[in-house]
Amino acid sequence: MNDGYISVLNDISSDSPTPGGGTVAALTLSHANSLALMVARLTIGKEKWVDGHAVAEEIILFGNKSMKRSLSLAKEDAEAFDKVMSAYRLSKFDEQEKIVRKMAILSATIGAANTPLSIAKESFELLSKLPDLARYGNSNAITDLASSSELAYTAIYIASLNVKINVDSMKNDELDNIQVTSDEILSKSKALIEEIRVIVAERMS
Repeated sequence: MNDGYISVLNDISSDSPTPGGGTVAALTLSHANSLALMVARLTIGKEKWVDGHAVAEEIILFGNKSMKRSLSLAKEDAEAFDKVMSAYRLSKFDEQEKIVRKMAILSATIGAANTPLSIAKESFELLSKLPDLARYGNSNAITDLASSSELAYTAIYIASLNVKINVDSMKNDELDNIQVTSDEILSKSKALIEEIRVIVAERMS
């Protein structure tokens, strides 16, 4: 591990609230993408795994973009939560300031809920491509495929927790809609990860 990687871990483990769970969800997705890309590249071009070539090509095209996107989302999540904290620190000396502060908190909270939702959506898009790679990809890398799947699902789960904590902080229709979307993604993800676990178990046996 290089110094940059250690620096990120040190930032996460500090007493600062950011980077926190949402950032870790995005970084988890980046690892899921990396492993999926590895399995895809070990599959593509090999005649033995010809049935997996199409999905491998799809994952390579998606994964290269998604890995960059996940790193951007990691930064965005920390920035979004910093905006929430800044909003709460605004003055509330008079009624006008209270109104301004309340609106700033709402806007920042919506942003802080939307970012992990984006992480969940990006993670779900990867996870939805992995059953076919699990079925037809290079069986010598099946445990790496399984690891990618579990990481993608974990990224969704962590992101959903971060959506919920923000949504629960105040009543608002837009926040409620974000929660509904997050719940739908999590539900579909549970079905996908169970499907992949069955495929992996069958191929390992």
